[in-house]
Amino acid sequence: MELNFVKLSVIVLISCLFVQTESAYFYNCEDTQTLGNVQSIKVTNCDSNDEDSKCILKRGTNITFDLTFKTGVETDTVTSVVHGIIFGESKKFDLPNSNGCVDSGLQCPLAKDSVNTYVSSLPVKKIYPKLSVDVKWELQNKDGKDIVCIIIPAKLA
Repeated sequence: MELNFVKLSVIVLISCLFVQTESAYFYNCEDTQTLGNVQSIKVTNCDSNDEDSKCILKRGTNITFDLTFKTGVETDTVTSVVHGIIFGESKKFDLPNSNGCVDSGLQCPLAKDSVNTYVSSLPVKKIYPKLSVDVKWELQNKDGKDIVCIIIPAKLA
């Protein structure tokens, strides 16, 4: 019996380590009530820095943002909204495609309690200054209410 518990503990620990290496560090937006919840997040070309738990984004590369979430309501539209928060100031980032229902992996309308995966690619331009930034990523319904809202602490390098 004790051996099975040890095996299970090792499997759980390895699974947690695997998930951490695949996922960006993130947290849910504290000031927002959401209509769904995040299941998982992956950010490609995000080098983790264990010292300050920030996603290191290299300028001159592209990142792919992969967000799996469960909806709490039915919605026929999804809009992606991204802000960079620098020194407490929020600056909206224009996405090449903010329509979450087009070329993003979502099949709209989204049914209540369905699990969906949203995918978007963005350039990290060389002209961006080297600094720390919190990336606030929201998926909103047609009323502008957040289905999900997350913050990814990042550093441009």
